[in-house]
Formats: sequence, C-alpha cells, structure tokens
Amino acid sequence: MKIVVAIKQVPERDSPLRIDATGKWIEVSGIQFGLNETDAYALEAALQLKEKHGGEVIVLSAAPERAGATIREALAKGADRAIHIECNDLGLRDALGVARLLAAAIQPENPDLILTGLQSEDLGLGQTGVIVAELLGLPHSTLILQVEILEGAGPQPRIKVQRELEEGWFQTVELPIPALLTIQSGGNKLRYATLMGIKRAKTKEVRRLKAGELSAATTSAVTLDQVSLPRRQKSTQMLGGTPREAAAALVDKLKLEARVL
Repeated sequence: MKIVVAIKQVPERDSPLRIDATGKWIEVSGIQFGLNETDAYALEAALQLKEKHGGEVIVLSAAPERAGATIREALAKGADRAIHIECNDLGLRDALGVARLLAAAIQPENPDLILTGLQSEDLGLGQTGVIVAELLGLPHSTLILQVEILEGAGPQPRIKVQRELEEGWFQTVELPIPALLTIQSGGNKLRYATLMGIKRAKTKEVRRLKAGELSAATTSAVTLDQVSLPRRQKSTQMLGGTPREAAAALVDKLKLEARVL
C-alpha cells in the first residue's frame, strides 16, 4: 500500500507574532517552527497502516527551504521518502492554490491513500485536503480518528473509518480506495523519533520540486491584501430596563456581537 501524507510546517504556538513589512504575512525571522498537530496524527495513522499491511509512506510538503527540518523529522519517525515542493509564497496562496500544488505532485505517485491533517494551526481553513480530493477525483472523508483496511472486501479494496462528530457522537463510514482522508487529532498516540530513525532519515530520499514547474494552473482564486493583529479595545455599555429586559439584551449581545454563546 502506498500512502502519501501531506504535512505543513507552522509557527510554534508560543511564538511571538509580528506583521512583516509588506503587511501581507507574519515576520518569520526569530520564530520557531514545527510540524502541524493534525498532520502529525495523519503521519502516525499512515505509519500504523504500513506496519500492519506493508507498503510505503511518502511525506509531501509545500513549503520554503526551512521546512527541511520538519520533513526530516517525519522521515525519522518512519516515513520512507519525501517530496518537498519548494514554495516561498505559501502564505499568499489560498486553499485552492495550495491544493493545486499538492495535487500536481501527488498525481504521478498514484497512491492508494492520501492523508492530510484536518486543518492547519496557522490559518485553520480546513479546506485544502478536500479540495485535493476534488482535483484528483477521489472519494474523501473528514474528521477521521481511526482507519481500518477491510480484508476480503471484494475486487475493489475498501476502508472503514471512524469520524468524530459533535457532542461525543461518532460515525462509521466505508469508502473504496484510492481515497483521501483528513485526520483529526487524538486518534492515536504519537511516536517519537528514535536515534536510529534520526540516523536513517539522513540517507532517505527527499525529492525537491519547484512550485512553478508543477503546473501552470497553480494560481490562487483569492488574493490576500492585508493581515493584522486583533485590535485591543475596551468599551462599556449600560443596559437599561428591568432586570429581565437587561438580561435578555445581554444574552442577545453575547450571541450576536461577542459570539460566545
């Protein structure tokens, strides 16, 4: 079984964020980067499937050169090889633009499964994986916690997945493969890279591709004009009327303005 895992390098959660001189993205100098959390769970799911059924795991990342360290981390954990799409303007590409890059690199591999994280910790769009599935014409499912290969399921192999829904509800779905799944965090216990794995990672193949070489149709549909930090402001509103009327008005404001209810 050949499994491609799309991973993304994102700023560490406690990194101080500043807007860069262009006003279109964050200043990356001095920031620590690491593997996106849900992508780590996607990688773990792929490694467990490989250990049970054989095959190979290929990690794929569209990122600047600095992502090499994160790619090597994935190789050290057990991935067999990697594809690095060298892309220095990732922050200016929307989910469609990134998905086109990934799909163009995935298509020649003809994998049985494509796993991505549910969403990235920096942008949190949660769209890239399903757009890749649409571009490749593959069935897909989201919010996945567990993946099982169904043995003897007929001429076309199938998988059974568990999806996490709201309020503690779960859904079991069967899909034919090839397919794409977006993985939720918490489904498995993440492994650490061993010393032997770190040594082996240095000899594993990392194929580098230029973003412009993949396809002429890798442009974005949305243009990012500006990013800004949240504004800090304080205001006081006095709610009049009876206690019942004031309480009703407060609930409306929490729902419609603050959006915390």
